[in-house]
Amino acid sequence: MGGPSSQAITDFLGEAEEIIENLNNDLMVLGDCAESGTCEPDLLNRIFRGAHSLKGLSGMFGFDDVSALSHQLENLLDSLRLGKVALSNDLVSVLFDGMDMLTRLVDGKAENPDFTSDLNPILQRIESTLHGNNSAGDDPFSDYNVDPEILTILTEYEEHRILENLKQKKNLFKVKVDFDLCSFDQDLGILTDLLKEQGEVISTLPSAGDLTDRIAFQIIVGTDKDADEIVQLLGRDEATVESAVGGNKPAPSFQEVALETPPPEVLPPSVQQPAEPAAPVSARSISRTVRVDIDKLDLLMNVVGELVLSKAAITRVCDRLKSEGSRELGTELQKATRTLERRLEELQKGVMEVRMVPVAQLFDKMNRIVRKVASERGKQVSLEVNGADTELDKLIVEDLSDPLMHIIRNSIDHGIEPPEERQASGKQGKGLIRLSASQKGNHVVIEIQDDGRGIDPDKIKQKAIEKGLVSAGDKLTREQIYDLLFTPGFSTAETVSDLSGRGVGMDVVKNNISHLSGMVELDSTVGAGTTMAITLPITLAIIKALIIKVCGNTYAIPINSVLETIMVEPSAVRTIERKEVIELRDSTLPLLFLETIFNLSDRSRGKNRFFVAVVGFADKKVGIVVDELLGQQDVVIKSLGESLSFVRGIAGAADLGNQKTILVLDVGGLMSEALRGDSAFYV
Repeated sequence: MGGPSSQAITDFLGEAEEIIENLNNDLMVLGDCAESGTCEPDLLNRIFRGAHSLKGLSGMFGFDDVSALSHQLENLLDSLRLGKVALSNDLVSVLFDGMDMLTRLVDGKAENPDFTSDLNPILQRIESTLHGNNSAGDDPFSDYNVDPEILTILTEYEEHRILENLKQKKNLFKVKVDFDLCSFDQDLGILTDLLKEQGEVISTLPSAGDLTDRIAFQIIVGTDKDADEIVQLLGRDEATVESAVGGNKPAPSFQEVALETPPPEVLPPSVQQPAEPAAPVSARSISRTVRVDIDKLDLLMNVVGELVLSKAAITRVCDRLKSEGSRELGTELQKATRTLERRLEELQKGVMEVRMVPVAQLFDKMNRIVRKVASERGKQVSLEVNGADTELDKLIVEDLSDPLMHIIRNSIDHGIEPPEERQASGKQGKGLIRLSASQKGNHVVIEIQDDGRGIDPDKIKQKAIEKGLVSAGDKLTREQIYDLLFTPGFSTAETVSDLSGRGVGMDVVKNNISHLSGMVELDSTVGAGTTMAITLPITLAIIKALIIKVCGNTYAIPINSVLETIMVEPSAVRTIERKEVIELRDSTLPLLFLETIFNLSDRSRGKNRFFVAVVGFADKKVGIVVDELLGQQDVVIKSLGESLSFVRGIAGAADLGNQKTILVLDVGGLMSEALRGDSAFYV
C-alpha cells in the first residue's frame, strides 16, 4: 500500500496547525500561571489532551518525528498535571521551545512531506526537566486521614487532585446518589455540572447496591462548601453526602436539612420533570466552517478580478453601440451589464469577507514573542491587547507579522528598562506594551505603545552626525529626527546583540509596510514611552482607483486614500522652506509632483489651472499634482515581482481592461517621502 494521499496530508497539516495554535494559546495562560503560582486543573488537562491528539494524529499519518516529540511533551505535561514536576518559568520555556519545533516540523512538511529536523536537543531538555524537577514524595497522604477505600480505586491523577484539594484546605466529600436506568446519563450530567459550580469533581464511579431498576454512583468532590450546603444544593432524597477524610461521619440527609431550611426554589430539571426524549441520531456535522487554503481563495479573487475587467470591457462596447447607431441593442446590452455588475459586486463582497480574518490571529503570536524576548533580556514585560476582533485581509495579516515582531522586539530591547532602573525612576518594575487595532474608514490602524524610556532626539541626531547622515549645523524637526531611525544601517544600540545593534530592522519594517500600501508613524516622550502607528488598507485585492494622467503617463491612486480632488490656480501655490504648498481650508497642504519624483519629462505648468488629488491617512495629507482626472474604476493590483521590488513609490500594476497596463501609486510611501522633505527617490 502507498502512503497517504496529498489531500489526506493536507487535512493532517490543517488539523495539526489548529492543534498547535490552540496549544500555544493555552501555554500563554500557563506562563501566567507560572508567575502567579496557581493553575486550574482544566487548563493542564486541556494542554495534555492537545499533545495527546497531536501524537495520535501524526502517528496515524506516519510522521514519526512529530509523533515522537509530541509523545515526550505529553509525558512532561502528564507529570506536570500529576504534580510530579513543579510548574516554573523554565518548564514553560521548555514547552514553548517544544511547540516551536513542532511548528517548524509541520510547516516544513507542508512544503515537503519528508522534511525533518534534529530533535535531540529539545528531547534532551524535556528529559532533563522530567528527571531533574521531581517533587514527588514517598507517601504524600501520610499527613492526611483519607478513607483508604477511596485511594484503592482512584487513578494516579485523581489521587493527585485529592492531594491538591487537601493542601488547599478544602473539604473532601463522597456524594452517593442513584438514578433511574432510563435517564441516568442525563441526570448524572446535570448533577455533575451542579457540583462543578461548587468545587472540583475529582472522580465519578459506579457504586454497588441492592437496586433493580436504578443505578448508583459515588462522586468525589473537593469544595469550600460544607456538607449541609451540598445536601441542600442537591435537593434530592436519594443523595447522601459523607466526608472522605477522618472518621467518615455521615453528613445529614436531605430530609434532615429540609426540617430547618426550605429547599431551593429551583431544583435540577431532572428532578422536576421527566427526561425529554433523546434527539434522533444523525451523522451530520455540527460544524458550519470549512478549512480553505489561502492560495485557493487568492485564485478565486483573481478570477473575480478578471470578471470585473470583463464587465468594464462590456460597458465600453455598450457605449460604442449606442453612439454608433445601434441604440436599441446597446440599451438591452446595458441592462444586462447592470445586472451582471450587481451580481459581481455581491460575489466580490462575499469573497472579500471570506478572506477577512481578525488580527487576534496575529496578536496571539506577539504574546509569545513578548514573553520569550523579555525572558532573554532579563526584563519583566506584560502585553495588553485591544481591538483584536478588528479584521484585515488574510494576506496582509501574514505579511504584517514580521514588521510587527521587529517593532515589539525593539520595544523590549531599546524601550523597556530593566526592573531596577524602572523602580529607581518611580515606575513599576514590570513594563507594559499595549497592542491595539481599530478601523478608520477603509483603513486599519495598529498601534504599538510601550511605557519605557522613550527616544531621545538629541541622541539620535548625534548618532546620525557620527555616521555622516546629517551635518552638525542642520536644523531638523522632531519628525525628521525620528525618520532617521528608518535609515538603513542606523542603530542607537551601544552593543550588538542577537536582537539589535546591527542596524537591520526598522528600515525593513518601513519597506514591508510600504509594500502593503501602508505607512508608519512614530511618536515618543523621553521617560514616558514610545508609540508606533501602522496604517494599512483593509485589502489589496480588488479596489476602486482614481485614474490620473501626469506628463502623458497614466497612473492609478487607490480611492480609499483619496480624500478629495480640487482645481488649483498657479497663483495659489506658495513656497515654504523650499516646499511648494497651497492653503486648504486654513491648513497648509504640501504638494507632490510626480514628474519630479519619477524623473518624468520636466516642463513648466505655465498659467494653466491644474488638478490636485488630496490623499492621506488620519491627519496626514499631501496633494498629488495631476494633469487630468480620468475617472474611477475597479482595478486588480498585481505585484511587480522580486526583480522590481526596489522600485519605491509604486504599489504594483493594474490592467484597465482595454489591453493597457498602468502603475498603481504607493500612497503611503509617497507621503512618507513628501513629509520628510525628499524631493526625489532617485539620485
